[in-house]
Parts: sequence; C-alpha cells; structure tokens
Amino acid sequence: MKKAEVYILSGFLGSGKTSLLKQLLEDEQKTGRRTAVMMNELGKVSIDSDAVAKEDVTLKELLGGCICCSIQDKLEAQLQGLLIEEKPEVIYIETTGAAHPVEVLDAILSPLFADQLIIKGIITTVDGTRWMDRKLLSPQLQQLILEQIRHADFILVNKMNELTESEKAKLTFEIQSINPQARCLLTNFSQVSIEQLRKLSVSAEKIAQPTQLNLSTFVYQFKSAISQTKFEDFLKKLPETVYRMKGYIRFDYSDLPYLFQFSYGMPLYMKEDMNMPLNLVFIGENENWDEIEAQLESLEE
Repeated sequence: MKKAEVYILSGFLGSGKTSLLKQLLEDEQKTGRRTAVMMNELGKVSIDSDAVAKEDVTLKELLGGCICCSIQDKLEAQLQGLLIEEKPEVIYIETTGAAHPVEVLDAILSPLFADQLIIKGIITTVDGTRWMDRKLLSPQLQQLILEQIRHADFILVNKMNELTESEKAKLTFEIQSINPQARCLLTNFSQVSIEQLRKLSVSAEKIAQPTQLNLSTFVYQFKSAISQTKFEDFLKKLPETVYRMKGYIRFDYSDLPYLFQFSYGMPLYMKEDMNMPLNLVFIGENENWDEIEAQLESLEE
C-alpha cells in the first residue's frame, strides 16, 4: 500500500500558515496528486476554509476545539475515513495557533493507521514583528511559540519588510539558537521554494544522519503476545526523549489486546473488547529507533 505524505503546518495565530497552505495547494494542482487538507479552528466557524476552495482537494474541518485536546477522537475518525474513502497521496494539516507540535503529532498518529502515513515534517511559521515584541505576551504564549519553533523541521519567519537589518540579524540568531537543526528562512507572506519543503523527511532511516530532524516517529508491529513484566521493564529504561507512545498490545495472559498510552513517563492500560492491530506508535526527539526496535523484538522471543 502506498503511504500518504503528511505535512503539519504549525505557528501562532496570524503568522502566515494559510498563505503557505495556498502556495502548497497551487503546487499540488500542477503535480496532480490526490490532496487532502485538515483544518483545525478553535471557534465554531472556520474562517480559512475558502483558502482551499479547489474542486480536486478534499477538505475536512475540525471545529470547536484544538486538535490535541478536545477533538482528538473526531480527528482520528476523520483521518481514518479520509484514508479509506479518498486515498490521498498527500495530507496537509493546518493546526490552530494554540497547538503544541508534539500533541499534534500524537493526535494524528493513531495505531489504526500510523503505518499508512509518512510524516514529512513540521513547518512552523513565525510572525517576525510578534517575535521581537514577544515579551508583551503572557508567559504561556511565549512558551508555546518557543515550543513551536523548537520542534519545527523548517521555520518561515514572516513580515521581514517591517524589520531593520539589525533586527533581522538578532531574530535569526535567537531562533537558530533555539533550534539549530531546522532551516530558518526570513521572508514575507510565507514565500518559499516549495521544492525545499518537499525534501523534508522525518523517516526513521534519517535519524542517524547529522541533519536529523527534531521530532521523529516510529511504528512497531507486534507479531505475538508478550510478557507485561518484561514490557514494563522496557518502559523503565526508555530515554526521557521518548515523549509519547500509544497502541495495542496483547499480553500472554489475555486473549484480547489492551489499548496502551504513555505520556510524560506515565503508562495507561485499557482492556479492549475486540481484536485490534498490534501497532505501537512512538514519538520522540532525536531518537535511535533501531535500538528500541531491537529491544521490542527481544520481548517477543
């Protein structure tokens, strides 16, 4: 089965995400790929959906909550439906400005279909003028913008026509010190070479390279039941840079699997009442997934 590419567009409100999305969709029209867009607004009415008023683009809107909080179940259902019915080759997910990149990745990587997706990367847009005045924002918003930058794979800093050369130099130094791995481009209206964005890749195979991307994902498929005691020993040895895990695991004392979730070092098990695909999805930062894969394989021996 051909996997669907996924691009996550992150960034604070009004920082240029929709301008970027329009350019990406114009490029997709030229390539003729089957394209889908998922847009997430905190309010009840989407103000950006007319940005993708193209007949050959499937649009799914998620209203009334943030992707990573109150509408995660709805997102999972819509994404699964999208993959079955539309079979897109590429999916763009435009997040609300209040979304944290790790939470967004966590929300879209369901164990039911994570092995059908290729996460190409997180592209974060930054309002250059807001960045210079960020000390006027609340501490929580300052922290959110920092996190959106820190976990980005490509950063577009907009409104450069409103800043002086010395301000641009200061801004570049500050952003690159937060995230030295990501490419940082100073621009206006999110103007960027689309070819540069197409080269992004968060595949596990790239992790060993020095140009590795910050957040990466890994899907492990269990072939058999395992010992819960050994699995919990495995959890205790996990590095702190593994942020999330979720999926279905069958233990050797049970006929049916458990839904397993792991966040901030806390495991949670819920018994399922039907057989589910034994996929376990990981999200981490600069992780060596080969090592973790070997440890999981040893649990099945």
